[in-house]
Amino acid sequence: MGLVTAGTWTIAALAGLYLLYLWLSGGGMRRAKVTRFPATLVFSHPMLAVSALVCWVAWLVTGSRALAWVAFGGLAAASLLGFVMFTRWLGAGRHEKGAGGFPALAVTLHGLAGVTTFALVFLSASAARVF
Repeated sequence: MGLVTAGTWTIAALAGLYLLYLWLSGGGMRRAKVTRFPATLVFSHPMLAVSALVCWVAWLVTGSRALAWVAFGGLAAASLLGFVMFTRWLGAGRHEKGAGGFPALAVTLHGLAGVTTFALVFLSASAARVF
């Protein structure tokens, strides 16, 4: 199950990279200080997720249950930030034509892969053997 989880995590990461690219190419860093997606929020989300992924890979290599739970904790924090961005995206009039928002398919793919990864990490960490 650990490798399946790594696969869903990779799908979420690729969709997230695409969304980050769209945000950056759309002038995300050049906007006014008060924006729908502040830079701190946008960059903290993937940094936490990547850190958790590193812990997950370390768990796959070593089998240390503590690393699996650290990965889950990091992913939980990243998920919370992702949920904040998702709710901001929903309330931003994304349905209006020409709004220059994110494509709904990419957001949906990223979110579904993230939720699946979150559940799989929890199940895998719960079932991990104690060393």
